[in-house]
Amino acid sequence: MQRRQFIVSTGSALSAVGTSLAWPTLVHAQALEKPKITIAVGGKNLLYYLPLTIAEQRGYFKDEGLDATIADFSGGSRALQAVVGGSADVVSGAFEHTVNMQFKGQRLRAFVLQGRAPQIVLGVNPKTMPNFKTVADLKGKKIGVTAPGSSTNVMVNFILAKAGLKPSDVSIIGVGASSGAAAAMRAGQIDALSNLDPVISLLQRSGDLKVVSDTRVVAEAERVFGGPMPAGCLYAPQSFIDKNPNTVQAIANAIVRADKWIQAAGPSEIIKSVPEAYLLGDRAVYIDAFLAAKGALSPDGMIPEKGADTAFRALGSIDAEIAKAKLDLTAVYTNEFVKKANTKYPKG
Repeated sequence: MQRRQFIVSTGSALSAVGTSLAWPTLVHAQALEKPKITIAVGGKNLLYYLPLTIAEQRGYFKDEGLDATIADFSGGSRALQAVVGGSADVVSGAFEHTVNMQFKGQRLRAFVLQGRAPQIVLGVNPKTMPNFKTVADLKGKKIGVTAPGSSTNVMVNFILAKAGLKPSDVSIIGVGASSGAAAAMRAGQIDALSNLDPVISLLQRSGDLKVVSDTRVVAEAERVFGGPMPAGCLYAPQSFIDKNPNTVQAIANAIVRADKWIQAAGPSEIIKSVPEAYLLGDRAVYIDAFLAAKGALSPDGMIPEKGADTAFRALGSIDAEIAKAKLDLTAVYTNEFVKKANTKYPKG
């Protein structure tokens, strides 16, 4: 018979001696090794990370016995640095970071998916580039990204490479993932922008962005990247996963539940569930953004088997050293936790 534990607010644990004690909501079939966790994210307001927000706002982390703190950074590369530096346990970030970090000698593994397409949009500024025709016209221009080194930057490099341009042919400027990014575009401080919703929908509505490439559309993302390109996910150092399997399972449970709730939800339910600040002052824009992004969000948390190959090819196309590397792509993700989560929450 499996030993059960009660996790109480002081952090101590008591062995279960019956089923009639006073704290039923604090009972878990498997004790969490680390019930208090910190999740680092780069741009929490983005639709890219909507499952994380829903899991937090609707109490799904708490339902799994987790006390989750969400630490928000300007971009995914900053969130990654937080985990590498030890100030956070898990990253809510772009899948390709797990591949890139293995190349750099660090074992990180994705264990639940939030987005099945990158949802990143590259667009040009119609004020500073009114005569834009092709990506080659971006040579010598200033391109805004959430943060240098983030997935928005990788997307830019990838599209530039397809047009025969090098990263050094443009100036990359970090503008964040919120109203500051829109302000930089409108002020003409940048000539193009690689960003996500709701920023993209906000700029489209006001006529301040001309779309060049849109990976909110799953088919377009697969055309751009040549295969399924997993996007937002939760990943952690392999050492953390090995030491805290029950905790990782609890996190996966919460995200899968959020993934499924989102697919069944209408725009009004989404609006009620996210913080007011995420709406950027315009609910209609946020609804547009949600409807544009919904199809690119994961319905069940499963990471596609060919996703790691696609991410590797994308990174290799912009870095010859990565392209030559021999990596174990089976080690950058696992669906084992997601499979169990789907069993627990078949309908969300």
